[in-house]
Amino acid sequence: MKRLLCPLLLAFALPVGAAEDTRQFVAMPASAQTVLRAEMLDMLAATHEIVELLATGKVKEAGAVAESRIGNGAKNLRHAGMTPAEMPGRHMPEAMRKLAWGMHDAGSAFALVAQTGDAAKTLVALPTLTAACISCHAAYRTR
Repeated sequence: MKRLLCPLLLAFALPVGAAEDTRQFVAMPASAQTVLRAEMLDMLAATHEIVELLATGKVKEAGAVAESRIGNGAKNLRHAGMTPAEMPGRHMPEAMRKLAWGMHDAGSAFALVAQTGDAAKTLVALPTLTAACISCHAAYRTR
């Protein structure tokens, strides 16, 4: 019994995260990596703001945030004035870029539902938006 217990306890004592990161590594210049991180943090903050707005019954306002900071309305504005080397999408593999476009599409789709003012339908649409973020982060990494 002791022989079985020690290896079992040792297995549970290993630190979380000790497993190998199997996500695909995407190399990009430091400038593009900086832009990508800033964009992701802003979209995370926007998602938080959307949840706060929904919690306070401000459904249409949540839709406006989704479109302007996550949706297709944000896609082209974010890179205005940047050099191609600074644009993260230029360094992404095609499948990652499609996930990113899908995230923008999900933001716009969420915004369209939210603009109706129907809180119940808008809440149903929210997981599609967050799933777009999760799918990319689960598959790719930049460091």
